[in-house]
Amino acid sequence: MEYIRVTKDNIEKEHICCAISNNSDIQVSSKKAWLSDRFDDGLVFLKSVERGKCFIEYIPAENAWVPVDADGYMYIDCLWVSGSFKGHGYSNDLLGECIKDSREKGRTGLCILSSAKKKPFLADPKYLDYKGFAVCDEADNGIQLWYMPFDKKAEKPRFRPCAKHPHTDGKGYVLYYTNQCPFNAKYVPLVEKTAKENGIMFKAILLDSKEAAQNAPTPVTTYALFKDGEYISNEQMNESRFLKLVGKK
Repeated sequence: MEYIRVTKDNIEKEHICCAISNNSDIQVSSKKAWLSDRFDDGLVFLKSVERGKCFIEYIPAENAWVPVDADGYMYIDCLWVSGSFKGHGYSNDLLGECIKDSREKGRTGLCILSSAKKKPFLADPKYLDYKGFAVCDEADNGIQLWYMPFDKKAEKPRFRPCAKHPHTDGKGYVLYYTNQCPFNAKYVPLVEKTAKENGIMFKAILLDSKEAAQNAPTPVTTYALFKDGEYISNEQMNESRFLKLVGKK
C-alpha cells in the first residue's frame, strides 16, 4: 500500500477518507477546515492513496483537543482501517509510521483513547494491547487512556480532573462535540431539530478551541452526550437513534 500525507498544499484535492469526497458537502468542508487549522500545531494526517477508510491522524499531545496531561507524547486522534482495507496489515503500517515519525521528532511516546471493551469511534483495546500499549489512566465512565512510552522511565500520561470524573450541571440532554469528526456537521443540527420538534430538552455545545476541548468535562471531546448531568454515550446519533434513546420511538 502507498500512503500520502495530507497537508495545507494538497488538502483541497485529497479525499479525507472518513467522509464523502465532495468539498461542497458540509461534512467535508468542516473537517478540512478543522484539519487545516491544526497543521501548524503539528497535526499529521496520513492516509492510503486509495479512496476509503484507511488513515491515521495524530498531533503533539500538548496541542490535542482532549483533556489530558501528556507533555512530550504524541496523541493519536484516530487510527481507522475498515471495509476492504481490513486484514492486510495497513493498521500496522500506519501505526509504524506514527511511531517512526514520533521518535524522529523526539517525542516521549504515544497515547490514545480506548476502553476495556471496544466502543464505537474508539481504538480497539485488543489491538492496542497486541501492539504494546498499556492503560495509564481511566475515567469514571470507563474511557481509558492508553500509552506506549519510548522510555520505560517516562512519566505516564493522565486525564485532567475535569475529564477524570465526567459530569455536567446541565439538565436534559447536553452534547459536547468538535468539528474534528466530519459527521457532526450533518448530524448534530439534525438531532437539535429533532429534539425541538419533540419537546426534548437538548443543548449542543461546540468545543471550538483547543483550550475549550482541553478543559471539557469528558475524556471524549469529539462527541459526548450527557443526560441530567451524567455521561451516557460517545456514539454518534442520527434522528432515529436519538428518538430511540429517549424512548420516543
